[in-house]
Amino acid sequence: MPNPSNSSDTPSPPDTPSLHRHDQLDDTDSANPQTSSPKPAHVTTGSSLTPKGRLVKTPKIVANGSRAFRWYLLALVVLIVDQWTKWLAETNLTFHEPVPVIEPFLNWTLAYNYGAAFSFLADAGGWQKWFFSGLALVMSLFLIVYLIKAPRQAKLLSTGLALVLGGAVGNLIDRLLHGHVIDFIHVHNADVWHYPIFNIADMGISIGVAMIIIDMLFLEKKRHS
Repeated sequence: MPNPSNSSDTPSPPDTPSLHRHDQLDDTDSANPQTSSPKPAHVTTGSSLTPKGRLVKTPKIVANGSRAFRWYLLALVVLIVDQWTKWLAETNLTFHEPVPVIEPFLNWTLAYNYGAAFSFLADAGGWQKWFFSGLALVMSLFLIVYLIKAPRQAKLLSTGLALVLGGAVGNLIDRLLHGHVIDFIHVHNADVWHYPIFNIADMGISIGVAMIIIDMLFLEKKRHS
């Protein structure tokens, strides 16, 4: 009688259904991504993890607009101080007679300038009055408009524009009323060196131009970066 343990007809062990089912699910998931298991809720893209405070935002350039009124007030202050000090100079000083203030560096000396800065074109014959008056008028109108369009963040620029505006209008009034600009501030070093006599309007223009140049060289690029 044959031994059952050595029989070749011994059936093989049945396949494990769980293993086949697992393989089928893996194949199905890889073939159809829509039916795959969802990603964990904490898995996000790199950009969504960036805090809002660290986002780089381009600053918005806002014009002065109606706030240009405050810079007009500054220009008006320069104009009033300029005209007041010129009135004092003409009332209390004698033409070309210096009054020592801080020896030997500062005098009050009444002088008239028929030209531009440093007496440029002072002896031109009279036409320079209308030329410089027209130039000052055009510049003043330009500054009035530009102060409205200037960036609100550019306070140094607006301050410089206001100072130049006040000084330009101050000297313009002199040319139209008197035919010349009234000067009285005399800076010197004894009798060795003399700076051209000037006024408050000239100071406003000089300081204002310096502020505008500083803004153009060092601050304008930062506002647009």
